[in-house]
Amino acid sequence: MPRELETFMLHLSRSRAVLVTVEQTRGSVPREGGAWMAVFPDATCGETGTIGGGHLEWKATQQARQALANWADTAPPAWRESVALGPSLGQCCGGSLVLRFEPVDASQMQHLRERLRPVHTPLALFGGGHVGRAIVQALEPLPFDVRWIDSRDGVFPPNLPAQVTTEHSDPVHAAVRDVPAGACVLIMSFSHAEDLDVAAACLLRQRERNDLAFIGLIGSRTKWATFCHRLSERGFTAAELARVTSPIGLPGIQSKVPAVIAASVVAQLLLAVSANGGAVKLP
Repeated sequence: MPRELETFMLHLSRSRAVLVTVEQTRGSVPREGGAWMAVFPDATCGETGTIGGGHLEWKATQQARQALANWADTAPPAWRESVALGPSLGQCCGGSLVLRFEPVDASQMQHLRERLRPVHTPLALFGGGHVGRAIVQALEPLPFDVRWIDSRDGVFPPNLPAQVTTEHSDPVHAAVRDVPAGACVLIMSFSHAEDLDVAAACLLRQRERNDLAFIGLIGSRTKWATFCHRLSERGFTAAELARVTSPIGLPGIQSKVPAVIAASVVAQLLLAVSANGGAVKLP
């Protein structure tokens, strides 16, 4: 369960709250529809901690706490507020939104746990090296379910984030057939030979099922040119090879520091998922 949702459930087991949700948006607004914040008498928590900040959030918090103060034996009904983000709020985004205020208590925990659980995109990460570790760390607060795969034993660190599972696969490319549909794939094993086999397995899966959202291969342009030649010899067409993004990462970021590479690759993943229909609810 995501950390923010776990925190909400823990607080809700002890105290009533008002759940504030961005229900509708129009124009330029600070958060997207579905963003939420739980307001308690003496605390707040939420998806990335905010529904937009500033006076909008301050006013929503005050309204929620007033409702909590007036809550007697029966929960007050939910209500909605239409908000224009103009000078009166000190927020000149120019758009408008509708906030839904919903009084909740511990009796609704299971329903809320299911309702607020974010949609995650599956990601298969081939390679347990230093860049792979940096990517796993960068993905921790983001809505990805990571399947981390390597052919070597003992390469994965302890105490991994809850959304990360590890897998030993030898040969490593055999794991491609079991990657969930709609997954993104990142290829960065310790071996160019393994990378080539994983890339070929991904392309074959695309030929047969066409159900991978993104295939990214780490390395230089020279490495990818060599791979293109070898994959062509295996019968893959230029159109099929174009399904692979290599080198991975946003153009213009040249650093070789693992944390910088990870930030660049994760940003590229978010763009790719958004372009494929927004399976990920972006923060």
